[in-house]
Amino acid sequence: MSRYRLTPSAAQEAVLREHCAHARYVWNLAVEQQSWYGAAGRGTAPGWVAQARQLTEARAEHEWLAAGSQMVQQQALRDFGQAMTNFFAGTHRKPTWRKAGRDEGFRIVAVKPGHVRRLNRTTAQIWVPKAGWVRFRWSRPVPEGVKSYRVNRDQASRWHVAFAAVPEPVPGPGNGEVVGIDRGVAVTLALSDGTAYQAPAARPVARLQRKLSRSKRGSSRRKRIRAQLARVQARNADARKDWAEKASTGIARRYDLIRIEDLKIPNMTRSARGTRDAPGRNVAAKAGLNRSVLQQGWGLFARRLEDKAPGRVEKITPAYTSQRCSACGHVDRESRKSQADFLCTACGYVCNADVNAARNIAAGHAVTARGGLALAGPMNREPQHALLAS
Repeated sequence: MSRYRLTPSAAQEAVLREHCAHARYVWNLAVEQQSWYGAAGRGTAPGWVAQARQLTEARAEHEWLAAGSQMVQQQALRDFGQAMTNFFAGTHRKPTWRKAGRDEGFRIVAVKPGHVRRLNRTTAQIWVPKAGWVRFRWSRPVPEGVKSYRVNRDQASRWHVAFAAVPEPVPGPGNGEVVGIDRGVAVTLALSDGTAYQAPAARPVARLQRKLSRSKRGSSRRKRIRAQLARVQARNADARKDWAEKASTGIARRYDLIRIEDLKIPNMTRSARGTRDAPGRNVAAKAGLNRSVLQQGWGLFARRLEDKAPGRVEKITPAYTSQRCSACGHVDRESRKSQADFLCTACGYVCNADVNAARNIAAGHAVTARGGLALAGPMNREPQHALLAS
């Protein structure tokens, strides 16, 4: 999606908030209806068409619901139907309740060409039902032929509009170059050709989090601190997204084949707290490492890279790639002298540890637990020295 910053007036913001409330209310009714049918075994819950009829009856009965946009409310039901379809297909989680202040947004369809128009070099406007023409920042051209858009408000009280359009993939250079990418905490991305990318440092939030924990619930001070914390976190997220977009675009333009570690980030950042019967160890250190990993934006970068270079990204098993010498293939954990230094104990090859791992990934090497190689493609294996000696 192409997202832009909305700048509504005070009156328009009130209308947008009402649209968000109606969409959230209809969504939660659909969640409750689904749980009612599923808990008691009452059969199959109504689909989108039946729910649309029920919505029409509810709008005729309740004036406050009829005062809102029918399109906004119907699209909330359609979004719920799609969410249930994705859940039954096994690709997404089951849709749950939406909460005020956290889930603020709605979708508009049947967008006509005249509903989006540019005013000057930096400003454009879009037609929103019940709100009229709402201005937004023209940071780049709006994709042609858009049929729908989504308006949302984040926890930093910022409004955005996102147009539903699938961007064209980034074309490859056609030079046949292959690159491997090693992801780390000290160096976010280390490429096999020696290039390095570093994610932006996050602005500290610990002080605001402490102040928030000490403030009284429901107080004006707590609301003010919560808003300050949300703004800092939003700026960190924006910087991380901007970096991921630029890094993925640059790499997709420079290389024809891109190989990257197949990391299970949710498993890597799982809490080490344990249970009451089996408490974890070094919980605070593991929590700090988890925060550092999540701040690097590994998953966001990999996802955007696959979107921009479809069919040109291969995922390699990361097992032992940091312990294998990219020059001779010898595997030894003692070769990794430090976070940044690699010195092969067999051939004496010296290299940056992250670059060495990236070169193993570029070659498609995934080392098994026994020290053998699982190769991305067919390759002639050299005889082992033990066999030659016998």
